Amino acid sequence: MEDLSLFAVAVIAGAINAVAGGGSLVSFPILLWLGIPSVVANATNTVAIWPGSLGSVWGYRREVAGVDRRVYALVIPSVIGGIAGAVLLRLTPTELFDRLVPVLIFFATVVFMAQEWFQRLFNRVSAREHEGPKWIAEAMLFQLVVAVYGGYFGAGIGILMLSALAVMGHTDIHQMNGLKNLLAVCINGVAAIYFIFSGLVSWPHALVMAVGAIAGGVGGAGIARRLGQTTVRRIVIGIGCAMAISLMFRL
Repeated sequence: MEDLSLFAVAVIAGAINAVAGGGSLVSFPILLWLGIPSVVANATNTVAIWPGSLGSVWGYRREVAGVDRRVYALVIPSVIGGIAGAVLLRLTPTELFDRLVPVLIFFATVVFMAQEWFQRLFNRVSAREHEGPKWIAEAMLFQLVVAVYGGYFGAGIGILMLSALAVMGHTDIHQMNGLKNLLAVCINGVAAIYFIFSGLVSWPHALVMAVGAIAGGVGGAGIARRLGQTTVRRIVIGIGCAMAISLMFRL
């Protein structure tokens, strides 16, 4: 029953990550419920959910294929920030950061909801028309901050990256999801490697969840296409608000 529960929750988490991000808030608590120490649970969750993000990238391969190649520069701060956040997890108490998480997620959700307003404000209707050296520098700096958070805890990085992509001028939610999943693979990948070599992973739990996360990640991309952009946007906003509220009540 324990393995079945872990598998089912991982499928749901993988699908949520494929559509909007925030799957860790489903998968992380069950590890705590099973009695795993919080730091080990966090590391195990990162390792287990990572294959699901990889599956989501494959699911969105058609959308990602048409993106401006300059966006791939965001991979660099994703890798650097991911490993920095993982190191901070072992060196920094979590209490203060836990209090900041719901605020960050709520802010990111509001930004995502105000996408069109921000686009008019910055006059960035088309990312292809307005991207340049300054845009790349700003985007890489923001992504570095998100990656540090992602390597440290990870819940909500999908919302943060979707918000950033929206402000940058991206309007295709499926392409944005594909980019978000690609960057999440980089962030969580380097963090997972660090956790593995640090001996923080509970492998019996991680392996079961990894299989479920892959299934949910691949299936989630297909579901998102069938739901349509408007519905997916509403799901993104709903998940963001729910995550912020749930975390506030945990404080």
